[in-house]
Amino acid sequence: MTIQAELAAIKTKAEMNNTREMQQLAFSCIDLTTLNATDTISHVKAFTDRVNDFANDYPTLQNVAAICVYPNMVRTVKEKLKVEEVAIAAVAGGFPSSMTFIETKVKEAQMAVERGAGEIDMVLPLWAFLEGDKLICREEVSTIKKAIDGAHLKVILETGALATPERIHHASMLAMESGADFIKTSTGKMNPAATPEAAIVMCHAIKEFWIKTGKQIGFKPAGGISTTPEAMLYLSIVKEILGEEWLTPKLFRIGASRLANNLLGNLLGDEIKYF
Repeated sequence: MTIQAELAAIKTKAEMNNTREMQQLAFSCIDLTTLNATDTISHVKAFTDRVNDFANDYPTLQNVAAICVYPNMVRTVKEKLKVEEVAIAAVAGGFPSSMTFIETKVKEAQMAVERGAGEIDMVLPLWAFLEGDKLICREEVSTIKKAIDGAHLKVILETGALATPERIHHASMLAMESGADFIKTSTGKMNPAATPEAAIVMCHAIKEFWIKTGKQIGFKPAGGISTTPEAMLYLSIVKEILGEEWLTPKLFRIGASRLANNLLGNLLGDEIKYF
């Protein structure tokens, strides 16, 4: 079956999956993200406070999975966050370009973990991958994974730059074999960002790796996902290829900011601007 044929079939399932239960699940899998050059300490504090207040304001709904920020804002989130079940994630390792020294990448990731991050989102060094130097890619992922001492590692493939299914599959396998706990589509800083086609390729790679090793790797689409139907499509891709076992924040995340408000609006039947 071609990717387009598979996508067409999954789109039909996604329409049926657009239920309140699935919308709530999608919300609980969000990495609530603020990654702007204008992020200030006061903004990040206010951003974190919305997560703190969520249980009181919406007691029947499950909170988001994580807050994702730049490394220098991790300590602010750590000091402010009161909700134990919400993880702290940081982009690190020269995000979003990965165009810096491995020593700098390692130190930045370590410092983010020391300041409170339990998850690190790093970018696969595209410059090396596109040059055909897979050894550098493997060394960077494995070195950073070792350096962050038990924190979860999400490896961003930047699938829009990889362009072909073959490259996306190869990068997915390389990242997982090198120690990634999650593979993630995009930084959200270049176009195209997340696409359903890339998600299908990545989920098949995760399934292949799982069959080969018995290890379950998580999947995170990110970049440009803002509407409820889009979220339902990505959940349906995971459900159809990997199974319902993957439909949990432990193995599925959505990197988003606007999506959280849109899902809340659908769940509550009103326009919501909470985050």
